[in-house]
Amino acid sequence: MIRKVLYIWLPVILLIGIANAISSFVYKRFDLTEDRRYSLSEAAEQTISKNESPIIVDVLLAGDLPVEFEKLRVETKLILEQFAAINGNIKFDFIDPLEDESQAEVTLAQLQRIGLKPASVTIEENGRVSQELVIPWAMVNQGNRTIKVPLLKNKLGASSEERMNNSVQNLEYAFADAFAKLGLTEKKKIAVLKGNGELDDIYLADLLGSLRDYYNIGAITLDSVAANPQSVFDQLKTFDLIMVAKPTEAFTDKEKYVLDQFVVNGGRSLWLIDQVNMEVDSLLNEEGQGLAIPMELNLDDFFFKFGVRINPDLISDLYFTQIVLATGDASDSQYSPVPWYYHPMVFSDDDHPTNKNLEALRFQFASSIDTLGELYKKTILYSSSPLSKTDGTPRLISLDIIGNPPDKDSFQNGSRPLAVLVEGAFSSTYKTRVKPVEMIGAKENGGENKMLVISDGDLAKNQLRQGRPLELGYDKWTNNFYGNKEFLINSINFLLDDKGLINIRNKKVVIPILDPEKIKNQKTKWQFINIGAPVILVLILGWIFNLYRRRKYGA
Repeated sequence: MIRKVLYIWLPVILLIGIANAISSFVYKRFDLTEDRRYSLSEAAEQTISKNESPIIVDVLLAGDLPVEFEKLRVETKLILEQFAAINGNIKFDFIDPLEDESQAEVTLAQLQRIGLKPASVTIEENGRVSQELVIPWAMVNQGNRTIKVPLLKNKLGASSEERMNNSVQNLEYAFADAFAKLGLTEKKKIAVLKGNGELDDIYLADLLGSLRDYYNIGAITLDSVAANPQSVFDQLKTFDLIMVAKPTEAFTDKEKYVLDQFVVNGGRSLWLIDQVNMEVDSLLNEEGQGLAIPMELNLDDFFFKFGVRINPDLISDLYFTQIVLATGDASDSQYSPVPWYYHPMVFSDDDHPTNKNLEALRFQFASSIDTLGELYKKTILYSSSPLSKTDGTPRLISLDIIGNPPDKDSFQNGSRPLAVLVEGAFSSTYKTRVKPVEMIGAKENGGENKMLVISDGDLAKNQLRQGRPLELGYDKWTNNFYGNKEFLINSINFLLDDKGLINIRNKKVVIPILDPEKIKNQKTKWQFINIGAPVILVLILGWIFNLYRRRKYGA
């Protein structure tokens, strides 16, 4: 009998032992999910595959969390396990920063001081509503460097389920981005164009400060083009991308040709152009009005060559952001947010890596863009809402429009492009024209290239408080946040890195979340099924077993 049992079980035991021995040397994960949610993309793996120094990740999601944040904690743990499986130098821990209730206020103040803003969560349970604070952040540490990683991705008007899906979908990119920043050794170079009345550095400070994590930043002025265009062109060619942020002075033909040749020679470019001269500050006078007039920058033929035309008009949109106006005198002044149709709130279609999963953008006195011809590929990244229209210029704009309800029937000419990506093998604007100047290295036809044209220079402009720059996208008057900075960083990443981190944003992950309404309506039924039914089943089986014993052994 014993020999027979051994013949049956000995091979099984041997197979299990061999399998365990092999598994101690060979590690393999299998992802059988439909959306490949437990598999890192190749770009994400590359961010940590060669990193040989210890990386410590502190995740500030622990303790008693609301349900949706408990799910975020679980998903964060899963994504970090995937990174750790690729590189054993990655260690992570979950910390509850508010565990000591007596120090909670001090801890919150310290966290906010370093930029870790808490999330306020409204919890409704059994008819009771309460507010809880959660710190949805992680800190990636290596040596003396620390990268802050936001775990929560919020969008205006998003439900709890949508917010959770957005956050989970962004986790791989968020951590891969942090690991990539730690591993950067050679950085590409960005030139910020100067000399034609562009935004001062202090208004670009937050964007440029964030870009320095990825790139080296320098300034190029076109003032010396008139005297030595070759020198400026040669200097410009050492950069990978130029950013032109809200020029207010016209470009000369020589300056335009230098920029044209930078683009034809493969340089990437980001253009933030105001085609109409108008600012809110221009309205803060006794009359409360100002004249919006077209801006003459001498760039129309340049953009036309690449299939883009920025129109000298203003977008008026019923999906608007607010401005704040003061009423009253001196100490009795009151500041009230009011609707301003010339500052559109523009939502993403989530159809491109640069605009995927982003908060709404705030445009200010933006113009419409026409796309022309089929020589180059044009991708519209952002458009005004369907309930918008274009107002021609010159035009007198008055604050009186605030108190007058708009004629909604006139807002029919909507969905006008505001940000257009142009891709293709660029050819020179001066290909069939007389060149303004002769330069060594000039070309008439170039290779594959990209440029992004945005019809609002203020999209990159941060506000100031007491002379210090605030975060780009934050409006100090209404305390609202917009996605301007993230979109511009995504765009520059896309322009400079075809197959890098930006493509991780295309990965779509959907996490199933319980319906709170069904939970409320079916709570008793499922409590009975999960708690009462097993108890009743055990009692019935016990009764049957006792009945069987009595019948078999009772006599």
